[in-house]
Amino acid sequence: MIISASTDYRAAAQRKLPPFLFHYADGGAYAEHTLRHNVQDLAGIALRQRVLKNMSELSLETQLFNETLSMPVALAPVGLTGMYARRGEVQAARAAAAKGIPFTLSTVSVCPIEEVAPAIDRPMWFQLYVLKDRGFMRNALERAKAAGVTTLVFTVDMPVPGARYRDAHSGMSGPNAPLRRVWQAMTHPQWAMDVGLLGKPHDLGNISAYRGSPTGLADYIGWLGANFDPSISWKDLEWIRDFWEGPMVIKGILDPQDAKDAVKFGADGIVVSNHGGRQLDGVLSSARALPAIADAVKGELKILADSGIRSGLDVVRMIALGADTVLIGRAFLYALATAGEAGVKNLLDLFEKEMRVAMVLTGAKSISEITRDSLVRELGA
Repeated sequence: MIISASTDYRAAAQRKLPPFLFHYADGGAYAEHTLRHNVQDLAGIALRQRVLKNMSELSLETQLFNETLSMPVALAPVGLTGMYARRGEVQAARAAAAKGIPFTLSTVSVCPIEEVAPAIDRPMWFQLYVLKDRGFMRNALERAKAAGVTTLVFTVDMPVPGARYRDAHSGMSGPNAPLRRVWQAMTHPQWAMDVGLLGKPHDLGNISAYRGSPTGLADYIGWLGANFDPSISWKDLEWIRDFWEGPMVIKGILDPQDAKDAVKFGADGIVVSNHGGRQLDGVLSSARALPAIADAVKGELKILADSGIRSGLDVVRMIALGADTVLIGRAFLYALATAGEAGVKNLLDLFEKEMRVAMVLTGAKSISEITRDSLVRELGA
């Protein structure tokens, strides 16, 4: 087992959450090979220790899309975050804002845009899928713009849903799923009180706002499945590029040619991501995919990366492999489920401390000085 603060929060979250929610967050697609490799490949990268470099002055600040970040980390979009703590998206957004980093609201959040945006003192990001219902997409974009969202994160690696077998075993889906979820809630009283009773409404806020009626957990999988669009192509994003005036980031890139296509399209950034191992099992881990993509497009747009990041050391590794900033998903969700906003704040503080130690002992005084020279070897070499 790889030990980190995220590991401790994961164990605590598993004790507190009903199994259907824990395994929905924790699981991946098929046999979960990519899910495991995301963590193992990244942890296996050796940092190059340097000493006696006078590291008395050190800065983690970075610039991204005209924003100053206190460190090169943002909270990734995670669906149903509001089921993991009472009004979870609001709590996570507050923790991110207090740390001086971006929070990304998911399309399928519990709390709608209009609830989260006013709760923080810095602009947030918003994630959107390409869906068959283009009316919903336009409505979401208009509402995001009205709420002051600065950056659009467009997820493109879900034209079809991945097969997540854990969900059928846990009660998220499968036979008698609603009854199983009720029983699990009853046997986890702390969650049942904090989220089950006091965290209502338990619907998909952004979708409900568009449809004019509640879209609850029972409708979640069905609505998404009916709206995935396997016909998606770059031309389907052109109207969004024309509509959206702020930075636009394409999330779900694993191949250098797709990264080059994103440059041609006019994207401001990409996220090197395999959706946390939740879509196509057997693809490259993000850590393995990142160096070739960085070689292909570094400097032409901003490169973000996610999947497998569990510590501040992992952040440094991803930056050294070519990322400008990283997104963390499961790591913050475990902390949120355990201790709400305070848990996420604590996790981010630990990430920062771990980054500082790594930078001092690799001789990098700034984020720009974290390069492949900070590594003993490149992954796979």
